[in-house]
Amino acid sequence: MVEKENKVYSRPAIGTSLLAFGFILLIGSIVLGISVGAAHIDFQTVWRSIFHYDSTREADQIIVGIRLPRELGAAIVGAAFAVSGAIMQGMTRNPLADPGLLGLNAGASLALACVFAFHPSATYLSVMFVSFIGAGIGAGLVFGLGSLRPGGMSPVRITLAGAAVSALLSALGEGMALYYKLSQDLAFWTAGGVSGTNWLQLKLIFPVVVVGMMMAIVLSKHLTILSFGEEMAKGLGQRTLLTKAVLMTVVLILAGAAVSLVGPVAFVGLMVPNIVRYLVGTDYRWIIPCSAVFGGILMVLADTAARMVNAPYETPIGAIVSIAGVPFFLYLARKGGRK
Repeated sequence: MVEKENKVYSRPAIGTSLLAFGFILLIGSIVLGISVGAAHIDFQTVWRSIFHYDSTREADQIIVGIRLPRELGAAIVGAAFAVSGAIMQGMTRNPLADPGLLGLNAGASLALACVFAFHPSATYLSVMFVSFIGAGIGAGLVFGLGSLRPGGMSPVRITLAGAAVSALLSALGEGMALYYKLSQDLAFWTAGGVSGTNWLQLKLIFPVVVVGMMMAIVLSKHLTILSFGEEMAKGLGQRTLLTKAVLMTVVLILAGAAVSLVGPVAFVGLMVPNIVRYLVGTDYRWIIPCSAVFGGILMVLADTAARMVNAPYETPIGAIVSIAGVPFFLYLARKGGRK
């Protein structure tokens, strides 16, 4: 896009403007998401309910008890998916990298199928922990297979390994669901959605995502260097193996937390970092925070659309995101093929 021969193209003025505009748009999209639905609520009532909550008013109960945690959850997981995708694209130098395409989502799905089969009364904290483990297994298999041959992890090799591992883990998860009759339990989670998000889940997931975001921002300079190639990073004195291990841990924290809440939603981590990189340049000190903001916006708007497309019924949020994600993926794949 804007990266050329081993130079960092940074556009701080555009990055600052994009962040400011993004925050305003994020707040507006959250307010819009709270207002629309089966029961339409005007903006004035939304403002009053959030800042002057009264448990005796039905509108306040709907807004604060149901819609506000739902939209905040969508914003949090969107930011987590987008930042984890940006990190993976920088590590692998692969614009097609995405947690949903490289085994993390499929690994978490298999792990959750195991939980529902053998420990159906597990708490949400246990589910989140198991999601981390499953995502780690999926990512480990992908990066292990991608590194088997001499030459390391090429973008094409990582993508092919991700497709193979995702197919295998998804098949195993679906097989367990059929054998243990878990199809209905897993169907809603697999489709992707934030309709069941509550304040307790947000209290558990928010600190985890914040820690992951802070680690990503701290490591953003190292990621920028790493994105130009491992040899150059070593030449500049970077301990590439340690840097990759820490960055992969951050990806697992963010993607595992997001998957445990919303399910295996793909393409958020693919689209947002590529668009942001085109606008702000190749400096990950700007790519990561801008990706977080616009990933949140994308998920909030997708959730709002999911509730409005076939109201009063809900469309899976994963399907809404995929409508834009699949053409974007094909565009990037074709562009990479030409290169």
